[in-house]
Amino acid sequence: MYKRVPVLMVHGAFCGGWSFDNWRSLYESRGFAVHAPNLRHHASAGEGSRGLAGVRISDYLADLSALVGAFDAPPVVIGHSMGGLLAQMLAARGGVRAAVLVAPLAPWGVFPSTAFEWLAMQALCFEGAFWNKVLKPLHSVAAAHAFDLVPDDERVALLQRLVPESGQAIFEAMQWMFDSRKTTLVDRRSVTCPILCLAGGRDRIVSPVTVRRIARRYGGRARYELLVDNGHWLLGEPGWERIAAGSLAWLDQVLDRDPRRVSGAR
Repeated sequence: MYKRVPVLMVHGAFCGGWSFDNWRSLYESRGFAVHAPNLRHHASAGEGSRGLAGVRISDYLADLSALVGAFDAPPVVIGHSMGGLLAQMLAARGGVRAAVLVAPLAPWGVFPSTAFEWLAMQALCFEGAFWNKVLKPLHSVAAAHAFDLVPDDERVALLQRLVPESGQAIFEAMQWMFDSRKTTLVDRRSVTCPILCLAGGRDRIVSPVTVRRIARRYGGRARYELLVDNGHWLLGEPGWERIAAGSLAWLDQVLDRDPRRVSGAR
């Protein structure tokens, strides 16, 4: 039965596996075996401050690939924001049954689509040589743009759980045009599994235009869905139950199919 397929949930920058607590509970209630690990040095603020300097996206990818290799079957990979970028990179390595990209960062070669996305990328330069640093979470930025649609009391709790992030990983993910190694390059031809791309209509961090462009990269293998009234935190803002249930309904449709027959990108 396909519900024996493992599910790997990959969180975004400055977060931890706790990001997927809501989705994990729903998926487990449907019989899926869910794994929602912390990325390297993301278990606590103290651990991140001590260990994240110089950590690269490829380090996160290596850890996740090792976890995928230990599964008994190819997993469904669900990634949010930077985790959505990692999900694409994992899918390109093969051995992924399906991927759900939740407000995903774009891979190497996909330029920002809006003025806000360009400004967010340029704002990093005010940190100096930020790629050599461990970046502390900017609570005001997160409150205004990541958790802006979350109720006040829940927003405060989320802000308290944020942890530091590797400046090198952020550089590779958000300023890829200056990365001579092309760390986040994803060979679209190597991504053969079905993909669901979810975009929040009010998301400024990863605009719907960018998510649509990501979906189009993968042609008929990808389905794009616009959630008009939602923002970036599709994992927990009001309406998350409907969004997660929709992803489960999509999986019901695709897990028993040949991935090459999945359509919906538009």
